[in-house]
Amino acid sequence: MEFKHVSVLLNECIEALNIKENGIYVDGTLGGAGHSSHILSNLSKDGMLIGIDQDQDALKAAKEKLKDFENVKYVHSNFYNIDSILNDLDIEKVDGILMDLGVSSYQLDEASRGFSYMKDAPLDMRMNRESDFSAYNIVNNYDEDSLYKIIKDYGEERFAKRIANFIINRRIEKPIETTFELVDIIKAAIPAKMRREGPHPAKRTFQAIRIEVNSELKILNKTIEDGVNRLNKGGRMAIITFHSLEDRIVKLKFRELENPCTCPKEFPMCICGKSPLVKNIAKKGIAPTKEEIEENPRSRSAKLRVIEKL
Repeated sequence: MEFKHVSVLLNECIEALNIKENGIYVDGTLGGAGHSSHILSNLSKDGMLIGIDQDQDALKAAKEKLKDFENVKYVHSNFYNIDSILNDLDIEKVDGILMDLGVSSYQLDEASRGFSYMKDAPLDMRMNRESDFSAYNIVNNYDEDSLYKIIKDYGEERFAKRIANFIINRRIEKPIETTFELVDIIKAAIPAKMRREGPHPAKRTFQAIRIEVNSELKILNKTIEDGVNRLNKGGRMAIITFHSLEDRIVKLKFRELENPCTCPKEFPMCICGKSPLVKNIAKKGIAPTKEEIEENPRSRSAKLRVIEKL
């Protein structure tokens, strides 16, 4: 299948990055290079783009799309490693960092990747296919309490306890190997009336397992801190989130970086000595337009948050 990913909030991201033509920019989630192609179009030959992705299929597709640009460095890694990546490239500071935290259309639609509850496939969900840890390991090896916590915390699933219990009981018979096997278990755990309301009954559990497989939330805080430390003054970080858990982490971390003071509120003045590192450019976040949502329904839950290094 062709690697495709419709770039969400594309114009808003390019505007938010405030691109300098000779600047250095990092796309931490290169994907199909939709955002990156527009970043590069705004750069001169003296500028540079560093494209990072943990999915080799994404890197291959991006190299093809960006083949006419020479000022690109491709890195097979996770944006969590931004410090070591920039060190390896002998780059001290950059002028902008973009991260699109969504799963690509290719990953969702390519059945063999195991991300979708709508297609039957081996339980996988690895963004980095070189990793030896997959959804299969979680579903078949985690104890009931761990499964419950993941599904509840990462999926915000009200029936997390029943789903975890049903998974444990089913795997006593045999390992759970495919997405449809897991979907059937989830459907059995959720009362019939609730299955008929709202989104697909497996949506939240699949989201939770995917987040755990790829450590999506655990790495965000450190990545943001490391990224901000590598920004030049006036450089910007733009992050697109797709669900409330991600957005909450990004919002709170941006707020902390903008106002790091730890002094009690009743103090007449700050004595902790912690100064703001960033300015919040979009405090409420930027949502897609109605037109974009109509053209790309998967953009509906997206939100863009932006900070500028002081």
